[in-house]
Amino acid sequence: MYRLPDLPYGYSTLAPTISETTLRTHHDKHHARYVQVTNELVAETRDTHIPLEDLVVDADRNGARKLFNNSAQAWNHAFFWECMHPERSAPSGPLAQKLTDAFGGLSQLKERFTAEGMSHFGSGWVWLVAKGEHLSVISTHDAGLPITTPGFTPLLVCDLWEHAYYLDHKNDRAGFLSAWWNLLINWDFVASQYAASLGQRTGWRYPSVEAG
Repeated sequence: MYRLPDLPYGYSTLAPTISETTLRTHHDKHHARYVQVTNELVAETRDTHIPLEDLVVDADRNGARKLFNNSAQAWNHAFFWECMHPERSAPSGPLAQKLTDAFGGLSQLKERFTAEGMSHFGSGWVWLVAKGEHLSVISTHDAGLPITTPGFTPLLVCDLWEHAYYLDHKNDRAGFLSAWWNLLINWDFVASQYAASLGQRTGWRYPSVEAG
């Protein structure tokens, strides 16, 4: 079975940008439900479990929309948790230089990332992605995610669904995105994913399948 991964930090440690109430609801209710439905659908249609990345890609390829929506959302949320850290940080090393080369600097990347998130209509996700050395900012609708596009490696994501921020920021998506960018990004994780896009290491994977 696919499991709900624990958060890599405490429920209260991302406040005030993301409150304990929001994080408990988001992780323990929304994310848990996506994992639960994914397991139920797999039990109905498959004899064995496969890595979640493979399940997501296979469901997308075969038009299994309910399975795709739930499995992709399980993956997206687990990746989102890894993108955050309670201690403020900044990019360094090869990643910092690449961000300058690609966007002109961190402030310009923040502006583009925030603009992409603000212009996205409805629910979805805003991503920093790599294809080899090439970096770009994209958004995806609903459960969409970059791993269904060959060659794309996700580096960073922010959740644009209202349940991610409404309790803390009401309808101020711009305020949420700005505070999230300034305070919560785990730049060590982003650097690790960038190294994976260059083939220097293995990228992040959803926790291994459990027997049962």
